[in-house]
Amino acid sequence: MKSKKNSASAVAGKGHKGSGRPEDQRLSVGSSFAYGFQHVLTMYGGIIAVPLIVGQAAGLSPADIGVLIAAALFMGGLATLLQTIGIPFFGSQLPLVQGVSFASVATMVAIVTGGGGLPAVFGAVIVSAAIGLLIAPVFSKIVRFFPPVVTGTVITTIGLTLMPVAANWAMGGNRKAEDYGSMANIGLAAVTLALVLLLSKLGNATISRLSILLAMVVGTIIAVITGMANFAKVSEGPIVAFPTPFHLGAPTFEIAAIISMVIVVLVILTETMADILAVGEIVGTRTDSKRIAAGLRADMVSSLVAPVFGSFTQSAFAQNVGLVAVTKIKSRYVVAAGGVILVLLGLLPVLGRVVAAVPTAVLGGAGIVLFGTVAASGIRTLAKVEYKNNMNLIIVAASIGFGMIPIASPTFYDKFPAWFGTIFHSGISSAAVMAILLNLLFNHLKAGNSENQSVFVAGTGRVVREEDLKCLTHGDRYEDGKLIDCDGKEVPVQSSEKASEH
Repeated sequence: MKSKKNSASAVAGKGHKGSGRPEDQRLSVGSSFAYGFQHVLTMYGGIIAVPLIVGQAAGLSPADIGVLIAAALFMGGLATLLQTIGIPFFGSQLPLVQGVSFASVATMVAIVTGGGGLPAVFGAVIVSAAIGLLIAPVFSKIVRFFPPVVTGTVITTIGLTLMPVAANWAMGGNRKAEDYGSMANIGLAAVTLALVLLLSKLGNATISRLSILLAMVVGTIIAVITGMANFAKVSEGPIVAFPTPFHLGAPTFEIAAIISMVIVVLVILTETMADILAVGEIVGTRTDSKRIAAGLRADMVSSLVAPVFGSFTQSAFAQNVGLVAVTKIKSRYVVAAGGVILVLLGLLPVLGRVVAAVPTAVLGGAGIVLFGTVAASGIRTLAKVEYKNNMNLIIVAASIGFGMIPIASPTFYDKFPAWFGTIFHSGISSAAVMAILLNLLFNHLKAGNSENQSVFVAGTGRVVREEDLKCLTHGDRYEDGKLIDCDGKEVPVQSSEKASEH
């Protein structure tokens, strides 16, 4: 008779046609939706922020802003299902949550306030997404220029750039509110953070993996008891509502709006590719150019359809990558369950109002762990990089520093041309562009390179990793630039970049 432990492992590890990929694990329906709900809570604040900001800029009524929010949830759910489940040529089949991209907010507000209104935004999103769909395969081909020195840098930057989001949530989320930054809000975030850590330490694996969700529930209960959460408005408004096509007007097509949105799409493609590589690294699965192209196509085709229902450009949510790292739940079907929940939230506004009532400070407490985990995952990837007699250290240093500029000083690029600010206002895009270019300059275009050519190289000590020593046996030796084993046979030596491709 099989033990319960073995039976549970067999169920958890039941993959798609025995593929054996970590992301193909299947959990029970109950567990899948519980873990999927964690993903929804984690990204809910981010996904409703964009339609809220754009709707207010467009001067929409509260009812129409509610339509924008419902459409964002509905399309985010459909895009998540396409990304995780996948169909031929569309979907990376990785645990990635999709939603309205925050990278497009400034551009869409500029289009709205410039006189084009929401119809011009919808038209620009449709055309730019179509262009993005066409160039997705080209973007995916540059994956060979993403060795660990690049991916580690980008993953680390993703985590670091999200920390201001967590801090803003912990302070209350609304900068205009009287209690923004109050001891009460920050205290509630601190209690939620403490609960996440405490529940993670418990011996029960299920409780540990549900620590984010349970901490949010307990944090919300505390907020209700202390008068910091109010569910009175949950009953206001319709219970069921289907997003109506072109409810807010048919799209119009303005050249200036389209050009500015195309630049945003390039940024989104870069960020989504970084997220695909990041979650692939965390899950421990292969992410080749074919898979990346399928993921980017899912992004763009979802963005192409989104304006029909009153939503905007879709992209992968970096904060949910952190949740995968924290919970160690790598199943794409768990995230697909989260996509189903998002669709239901879009069709059932009453459920959306329940989730919206969760205090932002509670999300902030959980966000500190989630986003910090993303950065830690990047640091772990950077630990695999070889730093001796090369310029990898300066690649990491310059790229992370460049990525931190818009975080440390959000107005840094305000005097630059609009197209430049659109690209580099995102710390993730800034770090990705710099890391790729510097990796090309120092590791691919090697003309002019020399050993110990800078203080950065000279300052790196000689270190041999413990895992490298484990593969050596007594009698192995290094002669004339070759590694010889105890039997006198040469052992092949590969670069760290080439080894990471296998």
